[in-house]
Amino acid sequence: MAAPPKVLSIVLAGGEGKRLMPLTMDRAKPAVPFGGTYRLIDFVLSNLANAGMRQIAVLTQYKSHSLDRHISLTWRMSTMLGNYVTPVPAQQRLGPRWYQGSADAIYQSMNLIRDEKPDYVVVFGADNIYRMDVEQMLEAHIDGGLGLTVAGIRVPRSQASAFGVIDADASNKITEFLEKPADPPGTADDPDASFASMGNYIFTARDLIDALESDADLADSRHDMGGDIVPDFVSRGEAQVYDFTGNNVPGSTDRDKAYWRDVGSIDAYHEAHMDLVSIDPIFNLYNAEWPIWTYPVQQPAAKFTLRGLALDSLVSPGCIISGGSIESSVLSPNVRVDEGSKVDHSVLLTGVRVGHKAVVRDAILDKNVIVPDGTTVGVNKADDLARGYTVSDGGITVVGKGITVT
Repeated sequence: MAAPPKVLSIVLAGGEGKRLMPLTMDRAKPAVPFGGTYRLIDFVLSNLANAGMRQIAVLTQYKSHSLDRHISLTWRMSTMLGNYVTPVPAQQRLGPRWYQGSADAIYQSMNLIRDEKPDYVVVFGADNIYRMDVEQMLEAHIDGGLGLTVAGIRVPRSQASAFGVIDADASNKITEFLEKPADPPGTADDPDASFASMGNYIFTARDLIDALESDADLADSRHDMGGDIVPDFVSRGEAQVYDFTGNNVPGSTDRDKAYWRDVGSIDAYHEAHMDLVSIDPIFNLYNAEWPIWTYPVQQPAAKFTLRGLALDSLVSPGCIISGGSIESSVLSPNVRVDEGSKVDHSVLLTGVRVGHKAVVRDAILDKNVIVPDGTTVGVNKADDLARGYTVSDGGITVVGKGITVT
């Protein structure tokens, strides 16, 4: 019986997440809470771990303390079996400089690849919401025999201009990689759909090392995976697309199969939460066959008193709904909602306090925000702006960590 291929997974978690401000004011984007008890990075790490890829390096850079702490406390696997998830900060091995791009981040951390000596290197982003059996993508990469496989998700061609788009032939070989094209190409089997890059890659290790070393010597390169490394493989006929819609995750339903959400903006982050709370959710957190793992919250069960209620919502441990009402919302642990208050289509992170007869609507409240008695948030957007809060293009009000609403 042949030995299984040796795989090293690298998760790119060094982005600033500017479009998620103020949620990224003092935390890295992959450390932003999601779905009540998770962090964004838990989704990619769960996909890798569930697929048996358990040698994982997480490359960090900006505001990484809470991310490093979460990984250290949560992602402990059997070291006796050689498994690990380790955060790797910018080491400045090549001089006193930060990462110049995602490709440079891996190049500066080349020691990880040389030490592990993998056959294949999985390079995934850290901040998307999805389930994926990465082993199936690896099998497709090996079968294809090329140096690079790019995960692509089918999107309506009319919407594809917002993405990096993959043009591939009938054999799935990528013929062109286009950044937000005005006239996106259709797929080989559907002219009304386009392949959008998910930012997830699998490389044959030797080919990746050669490409990174060549790219490092180019003065005009941005040293970016999607902007420089992928187009280089495409130009040499060494890249193929993996159709994400063909990925079959155990326990998935017809409704949430091939779900993928880029939560890079406030509106996308809010919409992804709303995808969780319907009776038949668009993304199902309760799939026990492919669980999303995280640190277990050390809090008692949620409590509802004085006819407090929650409709179509997720309420985490430690929450007390004392006479308030929650609808189509997600509450992280240790949230309090007092009598006569209403929380509607909102996301409340850990430790938020909503006083008596307050209203929170179409809003995201970061950790430890206090909404005093009788106060409103998200009801009047002009008023929210005047008070210095962020209001997204889609009309979602965001109140930063620790603020007392006035």
